[in-house]
Amino acid sequence: MLILASTSPIRQQLLRQAGMAVVVLPPELDEEAVKQAHHGDAASLALRLAEAKALSVDRPGDLVIGSDSTLTVDGHAYSKPRDRAEAARHLEEFSGKEMILSSAAALVRDGIVEWSQVDQARLKVRPLSPMFIQSYLDAEWPSVAYCVGVFRMEGLGVNLFETVEGSHFTILGLPLLPLLGALREQGVTP
Repeated sequence: MLILASTSPIRQQLLRQAGMAVVVLPPELDEEAVKQAHHGDAASLALRLAEAKALSVDRPGDLVIGSDSTLTVDGHAYSKPRDRAEAARHLEEFSGKEMILSSAAALVRDGIVEWSQVDQARLKVRPLSPMFIQSYLDAEWPSVAYCVGVFRMEGLGVNLFETVEGSHFTILGLPLLPLLGALREQGVTP
């Protein structure tokens, strides 16, 4: 059985659209504890979280996919906003700056991380006026509450950016092409 240890609707959608029959199980993980114990950069944190999520739902014989994303702006790491007010503050802080988004995936079977990879994308946020931020959140909240960058690229979030460098799938939160390659090596896909 192929299990996705994630509650992210977009990750589920990406895998299903790629022909993967996944069973979704929410990870049983204290993400804050992992973040507090981590001593490294945002990319290695994304990788560690992806692996920990997969390990948290590991079942004998099954292949488990874990995934996570981290975001930094000016060297500061951001988490998902706790509420709409914090989302507005994040967007104000992102205005006119470059985001570095790290998305990671891991494959676990029988308690062993068999594969993991992290990929990065750079997104240049255009200058955002307070009026734009409020109207954007009026339209997108609470859908973006679970998004580390307060955006869904598949929605109105595309309007936040001047330029984007990196894989579209990485920006959506899953390094899909490398993951599909790893699944092929595992014999899960043709």
